Amino acid sequence: MHLEFKEIEPIRSMNALLDLARLIAQIKGPKKVAVAAASEAHVIEAVNEARIEGLIQPILFGNPERIRKIATELGIQADNLEVHPARDPVEATVLATKAVASGEADILMKGLVHSSDFLRAALNKEWGLRTGKLLSHVLVFESKGYERLFFMSDGAMNINPDLKAKIQIVENAVTLAHALGIPRPKVALLAAVEVVNPEMETAVEDAIIAKMADRGQIKGATIDGPLALDNAVSLEAARIKGIQSPVAGKADILIVDNIDVGNVFYKSLIYFARVRGAGIIMGAKAPLVLTSRADPEEVKFLSLALAVILAERLPYVA
Repeated sequence: MHLEFKEIEPIRSMNALLDLARLIAQIKGPKKVAVAAASEAHVIEAVNEARIEGLIQPILFGNPERIRKIATELGIQADNLEVHPARDPVEATVLATKAVASGEADILMKGLVHSSDFLRAALNKEWGLRTGKLLSHVLVFESKGYERLFFMSDGAMNINPDLKAKIQIVENAVTLAHALGIPRPKVALLAAVEVVNPEMETAVEDAIIAKMADRGQIKGATIDGPLALDNAVSLEAARIKGIQSPVAGKADILIVDNIDVGNVFYKSLIYFARVRGAGIIMGAKAPLVLTSRADPEEVKFLSLALAVILAERLPYVA
């Protein structure tokens, strides 16, 4: 059966996201996922769950004895896992990245390896997954009381992005929103205030990006900022403060100023609010699943489902 994914209904929940990933896998077949340094219990659990669901075909790189031992302890039949030996996590990451770069796999996933080593392999000039675009992390999460998914960037990659980098962070998040069927997402550039204060660099840069969008220099989204978080997601907060904006209270995408804000935001959602979330690295030739080693298994599983959708949808939305 042939199925075009040029246009889909907007994905508004994690259950809908999973349903789309299942549909893609059912019609197009499971995506191949190269897992770098796969000897980590939550990673193996998530990969196995996605395999059982029919979403992916995992290819694990790392220490075969350790991987199979962990799988056995989890009650997973080790014989069901394709394992490629590597001497250490760095070599495992190189081999996994090359598998994606060569077309043997569709998605690259981080296992028990430092993020710096994982990204160094992905960005290798000779055999990596560079596109010339900035790489940035996008969190997708579902929050009770809202009838839509939220996107947040960047809480894992770019430490203190300058104006040029922020623009690319916005564009990457918009591309992901398009991949989930949101044709013109509303982007809120977050700050502590909703006015342009010349003494606050964040507020000034946000205003520049918003004006660039107004002039058509950033396409495919409605963008406004600076906006405080409450004004971005709550219509009531925006009304009380008298903010007139097409984004205020209706934001789909939340852009933070630096990695400190984004990382605390992300982990607060996971650990305090217990939201359902998924994370992906945008800007590479293929989806990169980079989650924290401490992230729960569900976050890793949902990130794989998101990567399955992105691997299918990118040709239509990039």
